[in-house]
Amino acid sequence: MSVYKAINNVQSALAKTGISKDRTNTQGSGYKFRGIDDVYNAIAPLLAEHGLCILPRMIGRECVERQSQKGNALFYVTVDAEFDFVCAEDGSKHTVRTYGEAMDSGDKATNKAMSAAYKYAAFQTFAIPTEGDNDADSHTHEVAPKSAKSVPQDAWDNCDTDTKTWLTDIATNAKVLLGRGDVAGAYDEIESHKLEIENKTALWYLFDSKQRSALTKEANQRKAK
Repeated sequence: MSVYKAINNVQSALAKTGISKDRTNTQGSGYKFRGIDDVYNAIAPLLAEHGLCILPRMIGRECVERQSQKGNALFYVTVDAEFDFVCAEDGSKHTVRTYGEAMDSGDKATNKAMSAAYKYAAFQTFAIPTEGDNDADSHTHEVAPKSAKSVPQDAWDNCDTDTKTWLTDIATNAKVLLGRGDVAGAYDEIESHKLEIENKTALWYLFDSKQRSALTKEANQRKAK
């Protein structure tokens, strides 16, 4: 498994140089940070020198439209990313999984989120020396507070008609079981559909507080076992 030797060689080189915070946030408090270009410039020659490749793979993406303090649209994107660290010598690899988050008023939110995921995968894998607090993007967006509408209701409102019909059927079946006192069965009914987080959040909107409490208690008991 030469991949670990290659990773360690890059770690050793970066331990001596690190990546300094030479960039300044142009909004907000004007804090110092290291951008994705700083990471590329620092690690690219070391990857080439030690025969290590980083191959990205996006396995999930979520986009939520928010509103800035000035009333303009802001797109908040979260990506779930995997990075294969592959050794050119023998093809051995190690996969690192990180998340990236970013906001943008145009069409760059996804690009920024992918860059953030890559940047932190590099920081954590190579243990690049840092100073001070965790860094952030070069721009700070001031987001207007969400309305009084609950998060589950917000997720429900964002669902299309077919998804709402599907989730309603799941909730109906679960409620029948809850009505019989079969909390475990209701929990299993929900889990059997392997819902994505956004759909599970929307489904939560269809239960009342007593039903939510029962399902949450069942979930906690299972986690404790």
